Amino acid sequence: MNIFEALRQDHDIQRKLLEQLVDTSGDTSARDEIFKKLKTELEIHADAEERYFYKPLIDVDRTQDLARHGIAEHHEIDELIEQLEETDYSSSAWLKIAKDLQEKVEHHLEDEEHQFFQIAGKVFSDGNKTTLAKDYNKHMEDNR
Repeated sequence: MNIFEALRQDHDIQRKLLEQLVDTSGDTSARDEIFKKLKTELEIHADAEERYFYKPLIDVDRTQDLARHGIAEHHEIDELIEQLEETDYSSSAWLKIAKDLQEKVEHHLEDEEHQFFQIAGKVFSDGNKTTLAKDYNKHMEDNR
């Protein structure tokens, strides 16, 4: 497995959880459970992705701006999660923020999968891609 396949697997998990989240309503245990699962998934993924994907890209002139952009989007996602935590599950604003989060995360994943991966693929050696995937997957397993 290479780093791109490892990231894509977790992106699929995030998309599924986001779909489930925006299908919930009100102050329910389902909404609470899915939100907590998604929040954990996004936090662990962002941390691992910054360490094992973006950090090596920041060190290369050609991919530095790209990596910074990706990290900045992680911060925007964190802000939306904070807004959700500060909003009552029963509030109509909660679903709107959840949909904003879904849109932001999906935009971020599209950027990565359709632009960043192609450029990073030219920067990383095959050995790098495999080693980064192992380190990334270990980090995810240890923190899930």
